[in-house]
Amino acid sequence: MKLSIQSRSNLLLLLNTFLVTILSIILAFSLKYVTELVQLSIFNFAEANRYLFLVLPTTGITLIYFLRKFIFHGKKNKGIKEIYSALNYRKNSLPLFKITSHYINGFLTVIFGGSTGIEVSTVVSTAAIGSNTHHFTGLAKKHQQALVCAAVASGIAVLFNSPLAGGLFAIEVIARKKNLSTFIMTFIAILITGVFINISGQEYLFEGEVLLWKWQAIPYFFIVSVLAAIAGVYFTKTVLFFKDKLGAINNNFLRVNIGALTIGGLILLLPQLYGDSYHSLPYFLENSLHSEEVTNILFIILACIILKPLAASLTLGAGGDGGVFAPSIVTGAFIGLFVAFFANKFLGMELIPLNFALLGAATMLSAAIHAPLTALFLACSIVDGGYILFIPIAICVFLSKFIASYLCSYTIYTFNKSLPIKN
Repeated sequence: MKLSIQSRSNLLLLLNTFLVTILSIILAFSLKYVTELVQLSIFNFAEANRYLFLVLPTTGITLIYFLRKFIFHGKKNKGIKEIYSALNYRKNSLPLFKITSHYINGFLTVIFGGSTGIEVSTVVSTAAIGSNTHHFTGLAKKHQQALVCAAVASGIAVLFNSPLAGGLFAIEVIARKKNLSTFIMTFIAILITGVFINISGQEYLFEGEVLLWKWQAIPYFFIVSVLAAIAGVYFTKTVLFFKDKLGAINNNFLRVNIGALTIGGLILLLPQLYGDSYHSLPYFLENSLHSEEVTNILFIILACIILKPLAASLTLGAGGDGGVFAPSIVTGAFIGLFVAFFANKFLGMELIPLNFALLGAATMLSAAIHAPLTALFLACSIVDGGYILFIPIAICVFLSKFIASYLCSYTIYTFNKSLPIKN
C-alpha cells in the first residue's frame, strides 16, 4: 500500500515537472523574443530623436509603478529573494500574480531603456509557475523545490540557449537544500528544454566565432578576472546603495523620476547603456578591426564599464524590474574588450577581442552571482565555438569568485571595525 502511494506521488511529480517545463519554455521564449523585438524598435526610433532617451525610462518605470499600485496588489517585486522566502517557509508559495507581474514589469523595464535585463524577471516568473503547480496539485511540501528548480532551469536554458547553464543555475543558486528529487526533476527539465532548443534552432546570443587561444594571452586572462571581480563587487555594492537611498524617498513621484531621469541622461550620453545593452557589443567588435578607431573606442568602453552598473542600479532602485545577469555579462564583456584593445594597441599583442569579451562576461557574472559553474557553461554557450575557451574560463570564473568573496568579506570587516564600540 505504501509503495503504491509513493509510486503515484512520483508519477504525479513527473507529470507536473513536464507541465511546468513546457509552461516555462513558453514563458521564457515569448518574453525573450518579444522584448528583443520591441526594444530594438523603440531604440532605433529614439536614436533618430535622441532626446527621447531622457523620458523613455521614466515612461517605463512610471507604468510599472501604476501597475503595481492598481493591478499587482501594491507589492514590489523583490527578485530571487521571493523564491527563497517561498522555499524556506513551509506554508509559503509564490503568489500566482507573480507570473504576470514579473513578466510584464520586466518587459516594460527593458523596452523603455531601463538598464537591466529580463533574466531575473524570467527566473521569478518561472519559479512562480513551479510553486503554484505544486500548490494546486497538492504534492508534498518537499517537492516544491524540485518543481521550482525545474521551471527556473528551463527558463534560463531558453534565454541563453544552454540547458547545462539552466540546470546548474537552478542547483547552484535556487536550490536551498540539495536532494535527489531536485536533481532528477531539474535533469528531466533540461532534457526537455534541450530538445526544444534543438528543434527551434535558436541563435547564439552574440554573433561571431571563438578562435583558438594562445599561451601568451594567459596573463591577460588573469588581469580580466581580477578587474571583473572588482567590477562585480562594485556592481553589487552600487545596487544596494541606490536601493537604500532611493527607497528612503517617501514621495513616489520623486523616487521614480530622480532615478529614471538620471538613467535617461546617462543613456543620452551613452546609448550603449539602453536596455540590456546586448546590442552594443557587435559595434565594438566590428570596429576593433580599424586601428584608427581603437583609442576612441577605449574611452567609450571605459565609460560603459563605469556607468553600466550605475545605470542598472538606478533602474532597480527607481522601481524597475530586473537583476544582475545582463549588466554583469555586458560589463564583463566590456572589461574583456578593454584589456584586449589596450594590449593590442599599446603593448603590441594580438589578442582576440571576442575571446576576451566572452571571458570577461563569464568572470564578472561569476563574481556577481557567486555561481562559477553557471557562469562557465553559460558563457561557453552564448557564442559559436565558446567551448574552445572552456579551460581558461573554468579557471578564471573560480578565481574571480574567490577574489569577489574576499573583497566583500574585507569591506564588511573594515566597515564593522570602523564602527564605535558601545558599552
